[in-house]
Amino acid sequence: MKNIFKITFFVLASLLFVNCKSSSSNKSRLTGLSFNDPKNGNYIRANSLAGQETPLGMVLVEGGSFIMGQVQDDVMFDWNTTPNKIHVRSFYMDEAEVTNSEYFLYVQYMKDVFPPSEEKYKNIYSSVLPDTLVWRKSLGNTDILSENYLRHPAYADYPVVGVSWLQANEYCKWRTNIVNLKTLIDKGNLKNIFDLDTVSNFFDTDVFLANDSKLFDGDTTVYKRGVGRTIRKRGQARPSRDAFQGRKISKADGILTQRFRLPTEAEWEFAAKANVENREYNNIRGRKKYAWNGKYTRDKSKRNKGDQLANFKQGKGDYSGPSGWSSDGSDIPNQIKSYPPNGFGLYDMSGNVAEWVADVYRPIIDNEANDFNYFRGNLFTKKQIDEEGNLVFAGEQEGAQIAHDTLPNGKIVPKYLPGTIKYIPITKNDAAMRRNFSKADNANIGDGDANSTRFYKYDEDVIASKASMYNSPKASTRVIDTKTGKILLVNDAKKRSTLINDKSRVYKGGSWSDREYWLDPAQRRYFPEYMASNYIGFRCVVDKLGSLSSGKRNTRNPSR
Repeated sequence: MKNIFKITFFVLASLLFVNCKSSSSNKSRLTGLSFNDPKNGNYIRANSLAGQETPLGMVLVEGGSFIMGQVQDDVMFDWNTTPNKIHVRSFYMDEAEVTNSEYFLYVQYMKDVFPPSEEKYKNIYSSVLPDTLVWRKSLGNTDILSENYLRHPAYADYPVVGVSWLQANEYCKWRTNIVNLKTLIDKGNLKNIFDLDTVSNFFDTDVFLANDSKLFDGDTTVYKRGVGRTIRKRGQARPSRDAFQGRKISKADGILTQRFRLPTEAEWEFAAKANVENREYNNIRGRKKYAWNGKYTRDKSKRNKGDQLANFKQGKGDYSGPSGWSSDGSDIPNQIKSYPPNGFGLYDMSGNVAEWVADVYRPIIDNEANDFNYFRGNLFTKKQIDEEGNLVFAGEQEGAQIAHDTLPNGKIVPKYLPGTIKYIPITKNDAAMRRNFSKADNANIGDGDANSTRFYKYDEDVIASKASMYNSPKASTRVIDTKTGKILLVNDAKKRSTLINDKSRVYKGGSWSDREYWLDPAQRRYFPEYMASNYIGFRCVVDKLGSLSSGKRNTRNPSR
């Protein structure tokens, strides 16, 4: 009986504490005004105790400092992995690569929303399709993979390949939108638009926050309810059950997810090394060779002794080892989670497929680079505003026409998806009097910009016409052959001496077709952002908000 009384008292005390905590957090500590109260201005303050949920399919990577670029061997003598000690913020990362089935869901959605049967949408659908012909070899029988690897159920849980860096970025944008759409439906803020035949399924998070009347063909009945409640004035009719009630959702409510994106090179390498599982001095100093502990690639456990811990090419003509013997179990990319995870719970950070990261490639990481969340490739933009001060949406000014770009390989891609907000690079006026940045495109900042050339005394237009840091081919141009009438792609590649430019992106990790040397997480290579291969895939990350770690009390904060 005494135990029952103790339990009851404890429960009541806990409820009282939570109520007191909740009521105090609903008032401004400095002014006394109530938050989320229609009678007191209805000013927004989200529940800070709710926290940030771990996105589906992701694990938390707790940030910290590490030695970036410290490799065990440099047999290629690339000299492109200068060690630097930097700090990485915490983030969430996909526990495995994006699979064929997950990417195919994206393909199906885009086909549904932008049907290729309509002339104005035909290039949208084709722009998201992976290049299945990456499997072809002039002296190899691999057509079976070109025909089946993407769509056949046997490969559903295999990492998607044939995806360019540009396509991977577009997938990240779509994933952000579709996750937010599903969240709003689950919370009852939107009707299930997939059950409705009268509205478009197109959803964009930025548009939803800026002007949601641009979504769902302008049908406002899709919004079932908002946040909080509204007060009816005397004599005002009661709204119908399905009518929108309350205020519209904003970013301050904390309901919408942070953006999915590709990891930076520093984030990917930090996550792959997973020094958290071994605090030995050498590991902290960047001496870890693989994503797992140890100096060898074979399993030492009794059950799987001798089996490879990753999927990689073991020698010339040896992609999986002899049949019936210890091997890596696959001669092409293997099913995700086929090998043990590293200390963060991440699979295949060494082997299986290499992975795109966000950075623009440069042969060295400058010692003067930012030591906090290092990243090369920032493009600072802003929303485009017309002369009347309104946001510009893609497709409005052009009517039925959609603006397209032609990539150097001749592929036609849309500049913007119809209905999305247009973004433009910031101007010099936007960066005036700032000390933290000076221009929009920072891909070649300090390495290929005006101060890096012998024409530094000229302005940028003169420099662009005379020289650049890297003598790479210029973009291809489309010309028509006067004799045959065919469209040709012409460039000046024969006059150039390198492929490094601002469109060259870093990819990390060894793959099924790479030798053991490339399994070191610090190794780095590059590939044009518009091209794809059969050995490069990708995974997404999401920024963690708030504290560095998760589930730990902040003892330094006296208000907690």
